[in-house]
Amino acid sequence: MVAESGGPEDQKPQSDEARSAFAPPAGTSQPASPPEEDHPTSEFALPTGVHQDQNGQSSAGGSGGGSNSDTPSSAFTPPATYRAQQSPPAFTPAQGIPMVRLTKEAPWQDRMRTMLRMPVTERPATEAIQRTDDETGPAVPRVLDLTLRIGELLLAGGEGAEDVEAAMFAVTRSYGLDRSEPTVTFTLLSISHQPSLVDDPVTASRTVRRRGTDYTRLAAVFRLVDDITTTDTEISLEEAYRRLAEIRRNRHPYPGWVLTAAAGLLAGSASVLVGGGFLVFVVAAAGAMLGDRLAWLCAGRGLPEFYQFTVAAMPPAAMGVALTLTHSTDIRPSAVITGGLFALLPGRALVAGVQDGLTGYYITASARLLEVMYFFIGIVAGVLIVLYLGLQLGAQLNPEARFSPYNEPVVQILASMALSLAFAVLLQQERSTVLAVTLNGGVAWIIFGAMARTGGISPVAATAVAAGLVGLFGQLFSRYRFHSSLPYITAAIGPLLPGSATYFGLLGVAQNELDTGLASLSTAVATALAIAIGVNLGSEISRLFMGVPGAVGGASRRAAKRTRGF
Repeated sequence: MVAESGGPEDQKPQSDEARSAFAPPAGTSQPASPPEEDHPTSEFALPTGVHQDQNGQSSAGGSGGGSNSDTPSSAFTPPATYRAQQSPPAFTPAQGIPMVRLTKEAPWQDRMRTMLRMPVTERPATEAIQRTDDETGPAVPRVLDLTLRIGELLLAGGEGAEDVEAAMFAVTRSYGLDRSEPTVTFTLLSISHQPSLVDDPVTASRTVRRRGTDYTRLAAVFRLVDDITTTDTEISLEEAYRRLAEIRRNRHPYPGWVLTAAAGLLAGSASVLVGGGFLVFVVAAAGAMLGDRLAWLCAGRGLPEFYQFTVAAMPPAAMGVALTLTHSTDIRPSAVITGGLFALLPGRALVAGVQDGLTGYYITASARLLEVMYFFIGIVAGVLIVLYLGLQLGAQLNPEARFSPYNEPVVQILASMALSLAFAVLLQQERSTVLAVTLNGGVAWIIFGAMARTGGISPVAATAVAAGLVGLFGQLFSRYRFHSSLPYITAAIGPLLPGSATYFGLLGVAQNELDTGLASLSTAVATALAIAIGVNLGSEISRLFMGVPGAVGGASRRAAKRTRGF
């Protein structure tokens, strides 16, 4: 049968839009069947001979191919051979994955540290604790900027990298940004937030260019983070920015002349610890105060900290050499120089560097330890210059003259407490924390003296045990006050610093007795590492006595598993 022709409109040729660009032109022949390689099948297509039933399950047989199936199955549909009773252990258990409780039953440091040590896929979604600016959600750039500013103050104040990341993670989660990943290095802070799996991530960074020791400001930042992460208070972004600006504008709690007097008290107390008397106390204090003023002068002229440490180490060493030239028998020059070294040794940076290394932040740890090395080299350079000049002038410096025994334990304990008090003032701590850290320093010296002097145990081992107790008590104090642990730890380790071993090592090097000098310097390095490791171990042990947030069934705090040489 022949179809009837239509009207004039049906006879019009079709336009170019109605014809495919890939259609062969009229009059050309088309192959009967195209080659098979020109029509590749999808990797998700069912093979030939397999068809799907109405329930979406695949079965063999039939003539339907994968590409011609009318009821394609979902990617999440289990295979036909799957049975719930025989599920492999890789599937989610019936009771579900243990959930981390984010309520304020533990300090936010432990809660956020637990979250950071969990795999990203197992972190539970968070509910925004703080109010955002509008109903559509948080202002992501502003939240990230606030987080970076808080992290900058914490890192510049000497806080460990893990605690800085925990604080940044806590702020972002409190404002509803649960898909955030903070990264902390020695001079660079960065944070990335991905709104969803299909949205582009938002990344912001901030460089830490200036560092200053002010534990009062550090405690204020910790209080701000604690208020942001709790449900008891409601802090908007504007309120958080206002409080952060007030923290930045706050002046130091102690004026400059108090800091200089504290440096003298620290050096004088350290000289008493190593066997000096009242005259030694006065001379050591005067040398340390003069060195502190010279360091302030260099800082005002813009000289780097390396030269500031070099200049600050010269006056105490010069006074010790001058006392040697006077042939005075009542004053021990070695005690004067040792007291000046106690006021300069970078114990704070050393503890932070070793702590970062033990917690897995190796880049930050390497940078901190390199900073400690430069400071130590600056101190060595300043002392060696004075010692060489003293030897040229005929000063009789005897590296074999060790310090007198500790025959007055009460005086030693009071001196250690005064040293910790002066150290706390130099660190710009809050007045409410000075008493606690002073007592902590006294306890550390009692433990060290009982083990090393009375018990005859190795001084390095005694130092490690005393530093462990300092870290333990400091961590418990900080959790009770919801503060950083640094104000309760750093000043308390002051009496344990290896000032005498450092001095005798430098004296041996100055007199060209390298074996004796290097042996003494090795003892100083071992003591310093014992202090840092002991403090970190004490902090970790303290968490055994606290309820760490974890699974409902009481799961332990998870840490990264390390390989064993492979």
